[in-house]
Amino acid sequence: MTDDASDVVLYGGKGGVGKTTCAAAHGLALARSGVETLVVSTDPAHSLGDAFGRDLGADPTEIEGSLSALEVDPETGQDAYRGVVEALAAEFRDAGLRLDDGDLERLFEAGLIPGGDEVAALEYVARYADADYETVVFDTAPTGHTLRLLDLPAVLSETLGVAGDVQRRVRRTARAARSVVLGPAAYWGGGDDEDAVTALRDRVARVGALLRDPDRTRFRVVLTPERMAIAETERLVARLREAAVPVDALVVNRLFANPENCDCDRCRRDECRHAERLAAVEADFDHPVRRVPELDAEAEGLDALGAVGESLV
Repeated sequence: MTDDASDVVLYGGKGGVGKTTCAAAHGLALARSGVETLVVSTDPAHSLGDAFGRDLGADPTEIEGSLSALEVDPETGQDAYRGVVEALAAEFRDAGLRLDDGDLERLFEAGLIPGGDEVAALEYVARYADADYETVVFDTAPTGHTLRLLDLPAVLSETLGVAGDVQRRVRRTARAARSVVLGPAAYWGGGDDEDAVTALRDRVARVGALLRDPDRTRFRVVLTPERMAIAETERLVARLREAAVPVDALVVNRLFANPENCDCDRCRRDECRHAERLAAVEADFDHPVRRVPELDAEAEGLDALGAVGESLV
């Protein structure tokens, strides 16, 4: 790891388990300890701004001190794809194949590159993983989106490889045709500069390697002490293991706390059920388990995040 490379922490899990709260709280705790931190939401249904009580956009917004945050612009993925289509179209035109704006739009709408939201997330990982932050914390989308994000580098590598092959064949054909007229001068200064296809493929490859780098990346799976959340966590952890993505810890969120030792039936029942589920998680998984207590219903904003963050750093 180079001195200027950021640590990367990803929070993932089932929808509704509190990933955003945990990611925001972790980022806040790091920043308050003096770590220059950026929290990034890659979930298309953003709620990171709500967690911080700030209006967030696609560029970093300062939250307090060493902490900034942003929400991924989904159009970023479409822009990356449009750049690939336009690069291919330029090669076709150079080879004498006429393409008008309607042809370009049809190529764009054909969706040769899958996963616009996930491509946007990859673009932001590539953009900020080596930026001026010591740690970048990602609040990812629910499990299905996250798994597509992890699979996407391999899928895009193949898709962009095919696009690059087509581009190179068209380029060679165009050069050969020009050489009939211009001779060797047809090959001067042409077409070997980095273009949108190559650039995107290289960025995707770097992100794919980063997501599997245990020296830089930690994935934390958030769950609640409920059967469905535990079952989905088992599937997600298994997929992460298959993908060689390093899992740092499980975060059991919203554990019932009974500090006043209330003796009512509901409190005893919830305390017992959560204790049993927590014990099952600790027995069934071979990862460290971090416990986040259930917050008071009225707790909100940075004070509430500060309380959660104590359990995460």
